[in-house]
Amino acid sequence: MRFVAILAFLAGAAFAANSSDPSPSQVDDIIAKFAAKEAAFSQARGNYTYRQTARVMSLDDGGATTGKWEEVSDIVFTPEGKRTEKVSYAPMSTLTAFQLDPGDIQDLRDVQPFVLTTAELPKYYVRYLGREQVDEIGTYVFAVKPKKLDAGQRYFEGEVWVDDRDLQIVKSYGRGIGYQKKNDDNQYPKFETYREQIDGKYWFPTYTFANAVLHFKEGDQRMKMTVKYEDYKQFKSDTVIKYGDVEDPNKTQPPPAPPKKQ
Repeated sequence: MRFVAILAFLAGAAFAANSSDPSPSQVDDIIAKFAAKEAAFSQARGNYTYRQTARVMSLDDGGATTGKWEEVSDIVFTPEGKRTEKVSYAPMSTLTAFQLDPGDIQDLRDVQPFVLTTAELPKYYVRYLGREQVDEIGTYVFAVKPKKLDAGQRYFEGEVWVDDRDLQIVKSYGRGIGYQKKNDDNQYPKFETYREQIDGKYWFPTYTFANAVLHFKEGDQRMKMTVKYEDYKQFKSDTVIKYGDVEDPNKTQPPPAPPKKQ
């Protein structure tokens, strides 16, 4: 976000080692497996339609809204089967204290619903922090940080919570970061993204929230952001989760093909 004219809402948790912590070799195996699952999740999500509602608000010192940017878009498929985004509602922004910059839009599209796939894994340092219960879900917690910042690219920096049974990310907390020139005064809030299990298999992002103070050179500015991902519907599915040469045992097998006529 770029200044014109949060304190993080979630305190970092302390993670202590305990007897149930995996060994270093087991941690490496967990990382490889959840990255493989994330790759399958990313491919599967590409076969779903859904609605995304995003709101960014500037706040005064008392917490009252002073301006708002809003966009509602539907991720759909054309009759030819091509996936596309259709903006259904985008009123004129009333933000005056700051404006969204290209980094904000890229974070909204790619970073806030963070996916750490096998292909993306070499770009990040991933460090095991410990175990934590999220609601009733047992999770492994990892710190994630990009190894380097390439111009024009946005990255996630923060923590991810990985379901210790499904080995998929169920929550992430951090911020989008990228290469900035020395005199740039673009500020980006920390956010928290929650996922929910869709169709009994994949953990898809359903809600992102930020409530922060952005520290611009010209002064501090409060902001709030919400993003909702709703109404997931499967358009098609050709995804198979594999570990090496072993397929996911939960995968539904297709019915046998009828015998060919002689």
